[in-house]
Amino acid sequence: MAAIQTLPPRLANQIAAGEVVERPASVTKELLENALDAGASRVEVEVEQGGARLIRVRDDGDGIAHDQMPLALSRHATSKIHSLDDLEAVSSLGFRGEALASISSVARLTLTSRARGETEGWCVEAEGQDMQTRVSPAAHPQGTTVEVRDLFFNTPARRKFLRTEKTEFNHLEETLRRQALSRFDVGFTLQHNGRAVQSLRPATTERDRQQRVASLCGSQFMEHALSIDVEASGLRLQGWVALPTFSRSQADLQYFFVNGRPIRDRLVAHAVRQAYRDVLYNQRHPAFVLYLEVDPANVDVNVHPTKHEVRFRDGRLVHDFLFRSLHRALAEVRPGDDSTEPGQGEAGAPAPSGSAVATGVADEPAVSGPAQSRDRPASPSETEAQMAFYGGLHQGGGPSANAVREASPTPFIQSRTTAPSTMPESPEGEMPPLGYAVAQLHGVYILAQSAEGMVIVDMHAAHERIVYERMKRGVAGEGVTSQPMLVPLTLNVSQREADHAEQYADDMATLGLQLDRMGPETVTVRQVPALLRDADMEQLVRDVLSDLVTHGRSQQVEARIEHLLGTMACYGSVRANRQLTIPEMNALLRDMEATERSGQCNHGRPTWTRLSMGDLDKLFMRGQ
Repeated sequence: MAAIQTLPPRLANQIAAGEVVERPASVTKELLENALDAGASRVEVEVEQGGARLIRVRDDGDGIAHDQMPLALSRHATSKIHSLDDLEAVSSLGFRGEALASISSVARLTLTSRARGETEGWCVEAEGQDMQTRVSPAAHPQGTTVEVRDLFFNTPARRKFLRTEKTEFNHLEETLRRQALSRFDVGFTLQHNGRAVQSLRPATTERDRQQRVASLCGSQFMEHALSIDVEASGLRLQGWVALPTFSRSQADLQYFFVNGRPIRDRLVAHAVRQAYRDVLYNQRHPAFVLYLEVDPANVDVNVHPTKHEVRFRDGRLVHDFLFRSLHRALAEVRPGDDSTEPGQGEAGAPAPSGSAVATGVADEPAVSGPAQSRDRPASPSETEAQMAFYGGLHQGGGPSANAVREASPTPFIQSRTTAPSTMPESPEGEMPPLGYAVAQLHGVYILAQSAEGMVIVDMHAAHERIVYERMKRGVAGEGVTSQPMLVPLTLNVSQREADHAEQYADDMATLGLQLDRMGPETVTVRQVPALLRDADMEQLVRDVLSDLVTHGRSQQVEARIEHLLGTMACYGSVRANRQLTIPEMNALLRDMEATERSGQCNHGRPTWTRLSMGDLDKLFMRGQ
């Protein structure tokens, strides 16, 4: 075996560069983080050939003192942490002191800076060949400029793995986009081959922030975005989430920041995915720009060299907070909450759009629907008509009778009559958000006249969501009924899974799932939810334990129950070609206005859309 020896500084830096410097975008990320940590209010980025030939980052921050210039390019030299206590509560973007040394080992780097209060600037140069720095005076305003030329010029094997100029620049532009979304108070400019690509002024007002998000994420995103501001348990979540009907074919419009740091985290992704679980169309991805504020001592950012991942001290608390906040924000969106006209999502699906704000504690109780839909008493004739209209739910193999009765929407059918000659008015004298029905189209769609124009409703999809939400509330009110297994099921699992089964036994019992630990790597299933008695229980339990190990919680049981209720609601909802009277159609519209998530059916498809008078006038060229 060869003798142990200390690596030369150049080789050690190039090894570190292999972790930190992957492509021009990663170089830009490190330089931008240094600029923001220095208190810059404006950052200018110039690149050539996608960043392979030149990356220049200029800022107006605090700068670097003359006597610290050579030290700035040394490995593990930083001004951001000084002790172990600082490392356990990192508040800056950078802290390892590896970036500049790693970059200078694989490129020609020039650092020019003038510190605040000094009268002249200084320049330090380093190349990857000998790692020797040269310091000389230089004219420079307050702040710092870093030039990185000929990336990987001395490591041809790594240079050949770079993609095309366009691909590398797209990655670099995405890096700047993330930093621009994380710091609204800083202005950013980006030039590529002498052409201006981005020019973002500091955003100091809420309107300015929304305009920056729109310019970086697209105006369609902001038109379909809900504003979030929730605080609870020492955590605060702000930002924007897109309505489910504005979904993406890829997860390319998802930005999450922890204390201003852009991250990609599996726990966060899982919480968001669960919040969109029963409102997102199959194989689609939500869009969001979210900011989580947490005590720096409760999050570890020293997990990965690229600092894209973090580890929360209480991951389950963070997961529950994110899930409840987003789940409640999406649930509270109802027709009439939107402030703009419906638009088209990326998939081309019509979607009600708007900006509903969710504030307060994350587990705040659900907001009920319009008062005229909730409080109006039902007469015997209305109840009879309602039961005739909403009948047909499966009676066997599902929830209890009380839950099924709860699933029936609030009685609102007046009588089986033809359309009234004039539109009725609500008690407040205003037309409801979805207006009043005027006709039924091919037994599939309801056409309604609203204050803004025309509303088109898919009656089956809308009724499916109404029945589904009522069934969920009915089951939640009675609790999940458990059923003992005639022959208990014994499973061999890992010791870690068995530990989690024992730790979370009480939580699973509330969902009707009773697991007993019988040995170091053995658990026994004794009771299962009655609704899932025909399910593959072994696979379900293994999925639950896998989620507990990975995320600290599992919603597999709730998901299976909701899937069953969704299937029952689909088969129990009004079908196509069912001829409805005007009062029945109006009843459906009023229930939609009072039902959570009524903009989408159980499968994520939109339930309604609106054509304003302006849209109709444009269609028929009126006034032109």
